Formats: sequence, C-alpha cells, structure tokens
Amino acid sequence: MAQILQHLENRCKVHKDAINFCQDILSKKPIEWEPVFRNNLSRPIRNVDLVVTVGGDGTLLQAGHLIDDSIPVLGVNSDPTRGEEVDMLSNEFDASRSKGYLCAATVNNFEQLLDNILEGKTVPSNLSRILIRVNSKSLPTFALNDILIAHPCPAMVSRFSFKIKSDGMPCSPLVNCRSSGLRVSTAAGSSAAMLSAGGFIMPILSHDLQYMVREPISPAAATSSLIHGLVKSDQSMEAMWFCKEGFVYIDGSHVFFSIQNGDVIEISSKAPALKVFLPPNLVY
Repeated sequence: MAQILQHLENRCKVHKDAINFCQDILSKKPIEWEPVFRNNLSRPIRNVDLVVTVGGDGTLLQAGHLIDDSIPVLGVNSDPTRGEEVDMLSNEFDASRSKGYLCAATVNNFEQLLDNILEGKTVPSNLSRILIRVNSKSLPTFALNDILIAHPCPAMVSRFSFKIKSDGMPCSPLVNCRSSGLRVSTAAGSSAAMLSAGGFIMPILSHDLQYMVREPISPAAATSSLIHGLVKSDQSMEAMWFCKEGFVYIDGSHVFFSIQNGDVIEISSKAPALKVFLPPNLVY
C-alpha cells in the first residue's frame, strides 16, 4: 500500500512540475498567455490563437468541447507512462501513467514544438467530431472521441432501433436492439473504448464514424454484421429511443444530455472539425 501511495504522490508531483515547466517556457516567449485550471473551464474559448492543454487526453477533450474550428490545440502529456516502471512494478500494481494518445508534446519537446508552431513550421490536423441532433435540435457539444447512448442505470436494458441514411433516405435495414446501449466513435476515438469493446482502429484523419451495439442480449444479434459497422462521412445514423429515460454521454461520463421514450437521435460527422497538433506517428 505504501508503494502505491508513493507512486500516486509522484504522479501528482510530476504533473505539477510539468505545469510549472510549461508556464516558465511560455513566460520566455514574446506572447500573451493566460492560465486556466481545468475545473474552471465552463465557457467557450474565443479570441486566442492557440490553446495548450497540460495533462492528458481527458484535459484535451474537455477543452475541445469549448473550442470551435478556428483555434488549434496543442496537448502536453504531463505524466507519460514509463515502460521500465511498469515492468518493474507489474507484480505489485498497474503503474501505467497517462497515455496521451492525442498529445504531441511532453516537457522534453514542448519548447521546440511551441517554437515551430509560432514560426508556422508545424500545422495542425483536422480531427472529425460527432454532431448529435435530438428531435432535429443540435446538442451544444460535439464529441471528439465517442458518444454512448444508454440507460442512466447500466444494469437496465436499453431498447432502441437505428438505421443508416444517405441523402435523407435509408440505406440500411432497420436494426432493433435490446442491449446495454449504442456507442459511436470518431477515428480519433476508435483507439479508446471502441477498440476495447472489439472494434478496430481507424486512420486518424478519417471522416467516417464507427458504431457498435454494446452487449446485445439476443444470441442472434450478437453474431449479426449489423451491430457493428461504419457510418460514412456522407451518411448519418438515425436512432430511436424506446425507454422511459436515457442519456447521450459525450466523451465519457462528465458531459451528458437526457433523452426519453420516442426521441429521435441523429448522429453524423458533420460537426466542425477540431484542429489538433498531433504526434508525428499518428499522421504519417
């Protein structure tokens, strides 16, 4: 137990040191900047040329909810996983730190990458986001990773149907479901929960969406090719909810919107893209 506590204390210190390091670097540059703690992020971010997030993918995702398609984001992974540490402590506990899949920087390359951005030598990539409409009304938040449509209680069965549409017309059979919910991911989110559930990783710059019915109850449904597939960039998914209550969860459990029996949820990749400076291994 003492070793675990020491590990957690070290992680906290490494994260705080990274914040201080990035602030020191920013202070040396001929730019104006303002620090904002993650817990204080609540209003749209406007009138800035760059957003730097220091943390992990969760911090970048939260900031992304408040940014339109005009402001690029640079993610700094403040506490990267250390392979030798994971190996050394594997018999004691999981010593994994932050994955930082979408974070291009760490303290080791932050200044050089920042200079390249300020000099225009490095450009951001456009990552697709999910647009969600409930009864033809757009939700105010776009999803960068994924959405989950489910009952508020995970132990309850979700009842819903869906079909794929193109140019407003159905282009797939209607799929009726009794399961624990429906997950839809972007290309950026395909390496997260979607992959863990048995999905596949998509090219990071793809504009398609990947969907999967979670834990279908019917044995026949579990083997059906219709419960897992793609919504192409020129298509949309239309789902109808048949439970008394439900939620649309956006990029995790912190952001969600209520739905009720009979609601129609339209899902597409027609949301404004998010400009993100990505690690080179994701782009090339």
